Amino acid sequence: MKSEHLPLLKSVSAPAVHPDGGRAVVSVLRPDFDADAYVGQLWTVPLDSPPNPGRAPRRLTRGFRDTAPDFSPDGRVLAFLRAAEAGKPQLHIVEADGGEPQPVTDAPLGVSAFAWSPDSRRIVYGARVPDDGRYGSTDGISAGGEDARLITDYQYRMNGVGYTADKPVQLFLVEVPDPGAEPKVAPKGRALKAAAEGGGSPGRGNAESAGLLPVAQQLTSAATDHNGACFGADGQTIYFTAALHEGSDADLATGIYRLTVGDGAGGAEPEPVVADNTGRQSIHAVRQSEDGQWIFFLAQDLGESGQDFVARNTALYVMPSGGGDATRLSDVETMDLGCNGKIELRGPDSVLLLNNARGTVELHEFRASGNHQALVQGERTVSGAAARGGSLVVSFADAGTSGDVAVFDGGQLRVLTDFSAQLRSDAGIVEPVELTFPSADGYPVHGWLVRPPGRGPHPVLLNIHGGPFAQFTGALFDEAQVYAAAGYAVLMCNPRGSAGYGQAHGRAIKEKMGTLDMQDVLAFLDGALGKFEDLDEGSLGIMGGSYGGYLTAWTISHDHRFKAAIVERGFLDPVSFTGSSDIGWFFGGEYTGRTAEQMAAQSPMARVEQVRTPALVIHSEEDLRCPVEQGQRYFTALKQLGVEAAFLVFPGENHELSRSGTPHHRKQRFDHILQWWARYLPTAENPAPAARP
Repeated sequence: MKSEHLPLLKSVSAPAVHPDGGRAVVSVLRPDFDADAYVGQLWTVPLDSPPNPGRAPRRLTRGFRDTAPDFSPDGRVLAFLRAAEAGKPQLHIVEADGGEPQPVTDAPLGVSAFAWSPDSRRIVYGARVPDDGRYGSTDGISAGGEDARLITDYQYRMNGVGYTADKPVQLFLVEVPDPGAEPKVAPKGRALKAAAEGGGSPGRGNAESAGLLPVAQQLTSAATDHNGACFGADGQTIYFTAALHEGSDADLATGIYRLTVGDGAGGAEPEPVVADNTGRQSIHAVRQSEDGQWIFFLAQDLGESGQDFVARNTALYVMPSGGGDATRLSDVETMDLGCNGKIELRGPDSVLLLNNARGTVELHEFRASGNHQALVQGERTVSGAAARGGSLVVSFADAGTSGDVAVFDGGQLRVLTDFSAQLRSDAGIVEPVELTFPSADGYPVHGWLVRPPGRGPHPVLLNIHGGPFAQFTGALFDEAQVYAAAGYAVLMCNPRGSAGYGQAHGRAIKEKMGTLDMQDVLAFLDGALGKFEDLDEGSLGIMGGSYGGYLTAWTISHDHRFKAAIVERGFLDPVSFTGSSDIGWFFGGEYTGRTAEQMAAQSPMARVEQVRTPALVIHSEEDLRCPVEQGQRYFTALKQLGVEAAFLVFPGENHELSRSGTPHHRKQRFDHILQWWARYLPTAENPAPAARP
């Protein structure tokens, strides 16, 4: 795979299954160089058993970017989010059997998520609501002309979002229009004047104010995000998560709340749903069971401080809908159910969850009674699941696909799509080799080698993931594929500190960053070099992003065998990170400890004088997670020390550049990375640059 093959990387959303169980709908997105954006449509996938050759998956919509499909409970309507080019995602509906989609919202900053009512008449959705005078809500006031912001809280920014306090996610309730009704037309003349005199509100767009769209009722107003809204079984209750407790700015806790909504106007203020026996937790998702008897929720314990998030596995809990004690249904030490922050219902009292597990993502089913079974295990990485009408459908990735759809058939997965066929045929895919090597203390370190074709010897790139509480998987990874195609053997492992191997594995580096984790990645490198003769131990590079950037910078201050390094969007100085990062007020303190001595003992900046390795520092100007000052200061220090260094900065991008940056910038990033490796680790496929005359 080469950088120009990025448009062949197709990602597949979680499936929506029609209530009759006969078909599923997914969103298929891809990077597009011409639009320099992510484009994609909805696809309908027949679930026939046995398969019907005359009914193949087909494109259902033709919007610029159509995502998040979900059928109404009665099966008549398909709702989804549509974003026009350079536009915000808005809620749309279309008849389930086909037709022309029609918009339902015109939210100024777009719709983030939505959920159907059980009677299919209403939808609750979340949307960021700008304060008056901000984000274009007042004509003639640009971003640079807005009023100053007076900040008094820790939590006022978020990477990829920007300032948050002046545009919190609020919940809205809207009556779903009849998709077969007479379409409304834009008013003109006297009607237009009357509509303009009617005014609007910050949460409404022009189309809604003009009467072209149904009027949405705002349900919440607190200056905090209200997330994960869903209806209860009675259709009159809406559950959601939020941080509405006193002192919420000083901790990471969120709670479960509910609103009662009648058939007409909305109801009372949100009331908390409190389990009597749980401590301080961050609630990631909530759903009431189909039979209305139980409340399932995903939660992460935070310790007494409310900030101890380090490598805390997300667990599933259940409690009676009427209140009382909550029961934990998953083993918090060995299972991590926080993969996608979603709970999918299956049957009267059971739910589907995804679990991080040793470099894979599994699908599990839990019942309120405590019964539990694993449905999908093995080498696939499940990204979504849904069950309706007797059909259970999953979206997944594996070594040969970046996203596809499968259905359970006779207890086995039957793959229904092949969205990565062109990627395999045009770009070529190298399957990873799974490996485990002992660390210096005997601890097993698990990972993969993506090995280029040919006899070698191959230069080796040690690639370190971010997080640190995250994991590499064996699924198709564009980074490894691009580097392997350029002639590099790519090593990826999940050292202590990673997710998927138990809570103790993840918490092993709390207040000990750069110790066991560095030991593990170097042991994995040494193990691979000893096992494979075609790996060139004299031609080594090291690279990583975010926490991977941290461990790369830390490692090259201790180990000087690497010919070059790439330090990307790194957590490089815990001291300045505290005040500059959106998570700095708690992250560094929990991982390194809060004393000056602890931070210095785990800081790459404090050891930069020990670096001898040429380093390319990559950062994005709008990165609020690991702010650009981290890269600037590290690059400047290297230059002052006489270490060969370069600084690659991307405008308009944030911390997610390598995953969701603009297609042009993602390609440019790959090209610069390969140019750097060509300079220090040339290959036949990626030769050294010609000498200047």
